[in-house]
Amino acid sequence: MELTVRSLTKDRKEWEDKGFILPDYDISEIVRNTESSPEWIHFGAGNIFRGYIACIADDLIRQGLMKSGIIAADCFHTEPIETIFRPYDNLTLLVGLRAKGSRYLRVIGSVGKACAAVGDGLEKLKKAVRCPSLKMISFTITEKGYATSDMNGNIPAALAQDISKGPESELSTALGKVSLLLLERFRAGAAPVALVSMDNCSRNGDRLREGILLTVRGWCGSGLAEKEFCDYVSDSSKVSFPWSMIDKITPRPDPVIAEELAGMGIEGMQPAVTSRGTYIAPYVNAEMPQYLVIEDDFPNGRPPLDKAGVCLTDRQTVENAEKMKVMTCLNPLHTALAVFGCLLGFTKISDEMNDPDLKELVFELGYSEGLPVAADPGIIRPEDFLKEVLTERLPNANLPDTPQRIATDTSKKLSVRFGETIKAYAAKGKAGELDLIPCVIAAWLRYLTGIDDNGEIMELSPDPMLDEMRRHISPGMFGAGALTAAEKQDITQILRNSGLFGTDLAAAGLSDKIIGFFTDMLSGKGAVRRTLRQALGRTGN
Repeated sequence: MELTVRSLTKDRKEWEDKGFILPDYDISEIVRNTESSPEWIHFGAGNIFRGYIACIADDLIRQGLMKSGIIAADCFHTEPIETIFRPYDNLTLLVGLRAKGSRYLRVIGSVGKACAAVGDGLEKLKKAVRCPSLKMISFTITEKGYATSDMNGNIPAALAQDISKGPESELSTALGKVSLLLLERFRAGAAPVALVSMDNCSRNGDRLREGILLTVRGWCGSGLAEKEFCDYVSDSSKVSFPWSMIDKITPRPDPVIAEELAGMGIEGMQPAVTSRGTYIAPYVNAEMPQYLVIEDDFPNGRPPLDKAGVCLTDRQTVENAEKMKVMTCLNPLHTALAVFGCLLGFTKISDEMNDPDLKELVFELGYSEGLPVAADPGIIRPEDFLKEVLTERLPNANLPDTPQRIATDTSKKLSVRFGETIKAYAAKGKAGELDLIPCVIAAWLRYLTGIDDNGEIMELSPDPMLDEMRRHISPGMFGAGALTAAEKQDITQILRNSGLFGTDLAAAGLSDKIIGFFTDMLSGKGAVRRTLRQALGRTGN
């Protein structure tokens, strides 16, 4: 058995006997329709796209509500396309990891084309965006893909270069590539289109719009593109940037799943690591709970996404859903488990939920510090969402998620995951009542030393600010005694960085508390665990 259209046709009964849900439509027809009348392009063809977004399209095709598939695109690299798309006829094998019971097995056939925005692939994308039939371009390119300023407030060098050299140059950022495609659409008749960020960042539609307009205004202002192009992108009736909230945990491919699939007789399922260090496989292993809430703003129409479980609503509801998830009920808990898990030697999130201290940490962080200021989107009760996270999702032993994966790019996440909650408490004059959020921030600083709680060197996850932060926080701080006055002043300056934390933590009255926790965690082996227990004791439990 192979994950190919030929095998699904020839060995269909064998696939179905093993419990797989298979496409019940003509995949070749979907491919032809995608070529002639594309409706949907998606940038960022990683696990959450393949295991959730592509599944939405698969549902709609199965219902006869979509006639074409998604064009899956990578902004720069052909390696994922050549490794996990083309050899498998653009099919994805989804393995749903139920907390209890059997696997959910499904083959997704909704990707009608896959390409990277380089060379011939870029020409294919230009052809697609020229088609009036195109309704939406969506994105899961991670939060750093929208970066328009660095730690010092300057435009990143790559984006500045894209802006200065213009659309005819070899563009090196996602914002530059997408702006180029919009220019192509403008010149082909200026048909409307929606650009839908589905990344986990606050007001993601505005983040995308800001980056695109920064690029477009630069080109138009210097005569590198027609001035009318800026009017086109600025007109929300022509180009919209809906907000969204997405939620589904899709960890790195688990080799255990590959072995299970091989045991079923399915060939070629082994995971691989790309030259960029990305973990990929022909299959996606993912949890079953999933949420996608999108602002219903599509100037050229849209697929009937609501028929596949997507909640289409107004901007305020999206913002409240996003705040509920990202700022209080899930993402802050994930980050807490990530930094403490790395420090305490854990390699699975679910195992952390069996640790009494860490379990109490996320329960108290969620219920005592997060829930009192959680936004209520109305479409789901925050209490119900939090309960599902704490009692079903995080403890799911079948989900091979790691604190090391969640710790990736933490510097880009802190402002949203903790900053907004801190600001909500500060607005009420109650920031001083927070203990666990300051403890988690201190743990992140302690994590940056690269020394775990046993005094051993540990590998740090990739982060765009890692080098900058390591200039201030070094392994030599571990076990060296109290911080010097200069070190305290240096750490205080870091805590004042509202770009990093979402607010000035010193102005909020939390810097002394954070530095106190940080100093305690540096005192020697076992100090992280002892400090965590002390912080939990402050909650009264």
